[in-house]
Amino acid sequence: MRLLVAGSLHLDIVVRAPHLPALDETVAGTGVDYVFGGKGGNQAVAAARMGADAAFLGRAGSDAFGTILRATLADSGVDTTLLQEDDGASGMSTAIVDDNGDYGAVIVSAANLRIDTSRVRIPDGTSLVLLQNEIPEAVNLAVASHARSIGARLWLNAAPARPLSSALLSLVDMLIVNRVEAAAYGALPNSVTCLTTLGSDGVRYDGRHSPGYAVDVVSTHGAGDMFVGALAAEVVRGEELDTAIGFAQAAAALHVSSSLEERARLAPERVFEFMETQPRR
Repeated sequence: MRLLVAGSLHLDIVVRAPHLPALDETVAGTGVDYVFGGKGGNQAVAAARMGADAAFLGRAGSDAFGTILRATLADSGVDTTLLQEDDGASGMSTAIVDDNGDYGAVIVSAANLRIDTSRVRIPDGTSLVLLQNEIPEAVNLAVASHARSIGARLWLNAAPARPLSSALLSLVDMLIVNRVEAAAYGALPNSVTCLTTLGSDGVRYDGRHSPGYAVDVVSTHGAGDMFVGALAAEVVRGEELDTAIGFAQAAAALHVSSSLEERARLAPERVFEFMETQPRR
């Protein structure tokens, strides 16, 4: 079974600083990294690194950032056949990470806003399609319609929060949100199954609570994307959702407690080892 992730690509410029700047404040930073990002790209890479047969549908520019984005997807084992090329700039973001591991970010979507819906298709063998809210809803709706036509399951990681049309919600099998997004959406149609991530407090799904892991946080940047990507990877490998949630929580805990270099080496074997040795909260 295959996974298709349709979504955004950004090259993240991650600046480290003692604290996030207040209005009109300039803070002296302590370092900078250039990191592959975008919720769609992050989730595709996370899923591939966690063992999924993953493909990506999106758009990157013809600039130097686009070259890096394409290479990172390919080097991570993601099928880029459906990756479109834009004549303009690639998406990018700037994030500031403070000494506590918390962060704030600004994104510039650029090529992500120009995905050509006429070129949308679902690869053969796809059993699960994953969407987010960093690309236009028209694109999400086109992908969702194609997914429904072939009988693939559809998950929407509805982040960042924005109004969701009834047309899109009617096609979604599972909505994945964090607690802030859950509050923003409020009541959802009874037909929509919702999984809510609670950070270190765990996950709430189907009326049940799955506690999180207690770890020392290096940075929470990208934790949600690791969770979603790892969750999708386990499901397309045939695991039940309850089991996959525990795996995804462990992967996210390892992610937030690891350096950038260590994150690039995370693999399923390391996650399973962590699950066997690390107690829950």
